[in-house]
Amino acid sequence: MKIAITGKGGVGKTTFASMISRMFADEGYRVVAVDADPDANLALALGFPKDVYESIVPISEMKKLVSERTATSEGTFNKMFKLNPKVDDIPEKYCKEHNGVGLLTLGTVDTGGSGCVCPEHVLLKRLCSHLILQNKDVVVMDMEAGIEHLGRGTAQGVDAFIVVVEPGERSLQTYRKVKKLSKDIGVKKVYVVGNKMRDDKDIEFIKNNLEDGEALGFIHYNQDVIDSDRSNQSPYDTSEATRKEIKAIKDRLVEIKAKTVQVL
Repeated sequence: MKIAITGKGGVGKTTFASMISRMFADEGYRVVAVDADPDANLALALGFPKDVYESIVPISEMKKLVSERTATSEGTFNKMFKLNPKVDDIPEKYCKEHNGVGLLTLGTVDTGGSGCVCPEHVLLKRLCSHLILQNKDVVVMDMEAGIEHLGRGTAQGVDAFIVVVEPGERSLQTYRKVKKLSKDIGVKKVYVVGNKMRDDKDIEFIKNNLEDGEALGFIHYNQDVIDSDRSNQSPYDTSEATRKEIKAIKDRLVEIKAKTVQVL
């Protein structure tokens, strides 16, 4: 199963990506979490110790690797990229593992105005599309906020997009754009997770703006999860109530995947 987590900035997509990755790992799945957000912080949300986190080498900083695999030169833009770079050795060589989750980090854009990380995204796109998955393998991609990644097709080849939304029109507008543009890269399944729900009115608001079957589940506002960032803890370790909600969403995903396989 390959899923890409996206949404408007600040909705909690990285928190959700980290928690569902941990949940799958705890249940015996082999999990690779891919931090595809240029503002990378998935490692912190996964609970990686500082020494392990600081040892991670993002793809964007592997200049020689990117140059060799995509046939580009450092510092050049608007060039033709090699569209089929070798990627099969990357997970084993460059993943760091903690709590049963392997993490592969795309990296950050360190300097304002330096441009998008297009060669790196070519490599990541190829990597995502060609990871060989066994029955109990899961790839969770934490995408950058917004919809720019859809234009680059970084998540092409995933089974589904999961759009994390808050109970508000601006958040839902991002979901509608993702749903429309995802078809252009061949991803037909787009689901929604409602986050930071305060009451039943919030849940009904989101449900009323979705089609049947699009809502995977809802996560209620939880101060312990919010505070986990301040205390540098993985949100997965702070709230049993939120873990139960994540498990329900995970079970729904597995159920949908199983039905899809049966149809095929």
